[in-house]
Amino acid sequence: MSTPTTPALLTLDDLQVTFRTDGGPVRAVKGMSLDLRAGEVLALVGESGSGKSVTSLAIMGLLPATATFEGSISLCGEEIVGRSEREMNSIRGAKVGMIFQEPMTALNPTMRIGDQIVEAILNHEELSKAEAHERAVALLRRVGIPEPEAKAKGFPHEMSGGQRQRVVIAIALACKPDLIIADEPTTALDVTVQAEILDLIRSLAEESGTAFLLVTHNMGVVADVAHRVAVMFRGDLVEVGSTEQVLTQPAHDYTRRLLAAVPRLPVAGEHTPSGIAEGTAGATPALSVSGAKLSYRVKGATIHALDDVSLAVAPGEIVGLVGESGSGKSTLGRAALGLIPVDEGRVQVLGTQMTGRWRNERAERKVRSRVGVIFQDPGSSIDPRITVGQAILEPMQVQPQLAPKTRADRAARVRELLEAVELPGEYADRYPHELSGGQRQRVGLARAVALEPELLVADEPTSALDVSVQATVLRLLGELQERIGFACLFISHDLAVVHQMSDRVAVMRRGKIVELGPVDQVLISPQEEYSQRLLAAVPVPDPAVQALRRAARWEGKHGDAA
Repeated sequence: MSTPTTPALLTLDDLQVTFRTDGGPVRAVKGMSLDLRAGEVLALVGESGSGKSVTSLAIMGLLPATATFEGSISLCGEEIVGRSEREMNSIRGAKVGMIFQEPMTALNPTMRIGDQIVEAILNHEELSKAEAHERAVALLRRVGIPEPEAKAKGFPHEMSGGQRQRVVIAIALACKPDLIIADEPTTALDVTVQAEILDLIRSLAEESGTAFLLVTHNMGVVADVAHRVAVMFRGDLVEVGSTEQVLTQPAHDYTRRLLAAVPRLPVAGEHTPSGIAEGTAGATPALSVSGAKLSYRVKGATIHALDDVSLAVAPGEIVGLVGESGSGKSTLGRAALGLIPVDEGRVQVLGTQMTGRWRNERAERKVRSRVGVIFQDPGSSIDPRITVGQAILEPMQVQPQLAPKTRADRAARVRELLEAVELPGEYADRYPHELSGGQRQRVGLARAVALEPELLVADEPTSALDVSVQATVLRLLGELQERIGFACLFISHDLAVVHQMSDRVAVMRRGKIVELGPVDQVLISPQEEYSQRLLAAVPVPDPAVQALRRAARWEGKHGDAA
């Protein structure tokens, strides 16, 4: 670990970034000064739009043409402000690597995974293609990709969201850079894989002296891996200090508000499970999956994505679905919507058969108007060619019988939905690329509830949100659920959020539901060993407590070997 006397690897001095917009200049970063030393993990936290990602893009020299900046950025003792694009290309990857927030937009969908890592290596190092491929496979193995030789031959769409994120991390590590900027590196990861990635970051910082600028909204992640924390608010750096100091004795009111919004898993006895919504136990389920099986073949191997899965969601009930990346959570959500057919079993939505020879396509189209969906990746689920307002308006145009009748009323509904998810109404005229990842996720939520659905399938609905906005969105979901009474299949890797929102919880592993029951039974006193491992991997936003949990997890993981 670095010490205060270690020379700074990265120094920002009075960094200011301003964007030209139709409404006038917007100052995204306002005079930021910060340093980062070799072997140090510095967490940069704050709300979506606070300037965290803009700061990281400025360091990489990837700001758009509409941005202007002042001040100094020194990397490894050399000023990089004013460098040509050719010079920056030699720096990116070799001296500084970046892990982007949305892996599906960071990876080339037309290239094999191994080839993308090889390309990053050969751009900066004189190796043979065979040597580069051997390193690519080793990197995939290091970041926890199963069967790395086979996965290197596959494409991004053949992987789960968490696996794609690990591939992005492998690319960032490819040329052993001095600094890695990690923009929400664990957003798409389940808690067990997240713990492994954080162990990897920690070991890289300690053993090889790699410095990390960790942009995140997860305070548990900060407590687990960061040495220092910098807090940003509306472009200003409002607090910097050791992790213990900032998380346990915050000096700024904004930091205190952020920490107060962090969802936490209670201890036994602090929460009374709701169970199935009152008065709906005998009603027709809003969603019913019975004996669902779904398999597919990849490179000659059979993958059982769903293996005899049965699950029901009652009207007005919220059922949480948790498990590791690749466990089948998102596959079950898509099958529940009839977006992918199951090989065996039945899927019914609001009493309508969605699979097999019992399907009625006309009835199926009708029932879809009563279902809302929040997809996992906001970057790929919103058409980049249309405005935010047009994206939210889309469901109303597809189902005009459920929408306000006049154009003015529909425009007012769009503004109302934007404001409900804590976005200004004028954002209706912006395009998705002009919004941060968290802001795009909120647009996806507004679109999902536009027609007041009876069933909502939410696939990682808060994965890209900082804790304060997450708290707002969860409160909004709770208020809408109380008012409209929709049922919800709530898919998430954040166990604290699932506990806060759900009546019951189902735990998936390798295509099977291994535990199902009331929220407190499963998430506080689980019976299955796999569920217990999931809970042990959840980071908590207290550095001292998290250090003890990490030690206990390591003891449990390696106890047999000892």
